[in-house]
Amino acid sequence: MATEYRTEDTTSLTLDIWHPNCWTLEVTAQADADLIAHTVYKAPSADESRSAESLVRGHFTAYADTTQEVKKLVAAAEQSEHTQSVMEFERCHDFTGRATNYGNASCELFVEYDHRNTMSDALLSHGFIHDAPVRVRDGREYWPVVATGDREDLNARLDSLREEKDADVSVRRVVSSNRSHSQPNQETLSERQREVFELACTHDYYAWPRGITTKELAKKTDISKTTLLEHLRKAEAKLLDQE
Repeated sequence: MATEYRTEDTTSLTLDIWHPNCWTLEVTAQADADLIAHTVYKAPSADESRSAESLVRGHFTAYADTTQEVKKLVAAAEQSEHTQSVMEFERCHDFTGRATNYGNASCELFVEYDHRNTMSDALLSHGFIHDAPVRVRDGREYWPVVATGDREDLNARLDSLREEKDADVSVRRVVSSNRSHSQPNQETLSERQREVFELACTHDYYAWPRGITTKELAKKTDISKTTLLEHLRKAEAKLLDQE
């Protein structure tokens, strides 16, 4: 029987996560390319040196502005100590000049790796139910999840999750089903945070798919990508605190 949730207690969140020993974070930090994680299932490996029970195989889409960047990401995945095997089951395609849900170039991958180096089981055990494909970019994972409980309970579970997985977890977006929302008040932002956040919104940085890359947005603001991300995350944290 399916679990029933009271609508007024259900919250949708997007969790911004970094955790150790993760190949997806490693390769997206190395290449100017992103990943979408679609499905994961258990798949015994022919390599008897590693317990078959710990291995899973995931279906991923790798995408970027150029085929070179996609290939760079695939090569990094093949060389990672955290992957067991990487299979390109649909070769890299160049979509320059055509409409696509991803970047200008993309390919489909099956990657075999140790499930203990993922967040899936830990999220579920803490009551966060995976709700849509996971996006991975710039060395961070973005998990759409749903959960029940009040804010205090959710914060306690997030703290427990951070400690268990030695992970950096922040809330990128939160929508409670029992709450109406208005336009966030930006008065709490510093002048620079507001400038960067508004520019990101103007260029569809938060759209899916994104209308601009982090690198391009940093160039427009004439600051480093690291500084840009710091401004955006501080702005997001302040705006989310208004919920």
